Amino acid sequence: MIRVNVVLGIDPGSRTTGFGVIACQGKDGWSHIASGTVSLSPGAPFFERLKAIYRGTVSLIETYSPDQVAVEDVFYSHNVKSALQLGQARGAALVAALNSDRPIHTYAAREVKQALTGNGSASKEQVRHMVVQILGLHSMPEPLDVSDALAIALCHALRSKSWAE
Repeated sequence: MIRVNVVLGIDPGSRTTGFGVIACQGKDGWSHIASGTVSLSPGAPFFERLKAIYRGTVSLIETYSPDQVAVEDVFYSHNVKSALQLGQARGAALVAALNSDRPIHTYAAREVKQALTGNGSASKEQVRHMVVQILGLHSMPEPLDVSDALAIALCHALRSKSWAE
């Protein structure tokens, strides 16, 4: 019997944090469970947004009981302040996942793009198109942070050979 595994993908951001939850059955059986954004108040102080990311991630883990969590890795930016804030947003999501004792996996944006499109330089729109095709969605996930989170979860599913058994 093939076990169904649930993966929570997170695309952390200090303004919008996307999430995607997929079920994986075997090496080619993926289905969409849920996706959306963690609610962040744009006018709220930065530390309040970090708290919202943490609490939102905890809530997602409690709601969907994922077997694994996949998070986008840090990328390099010319804007130091933005990079630091993104790192802190990522840290808030990671601490929530760590506290749940779920295995955590990180993937660089380039690796996610390569896994889904075959091109590490693909556009976010190309990645979203592949997410829709692979999961058989009837509409395009909005905003792009949502399709990015689903792509991160799919990347993990594609990279996890042990699930094919």
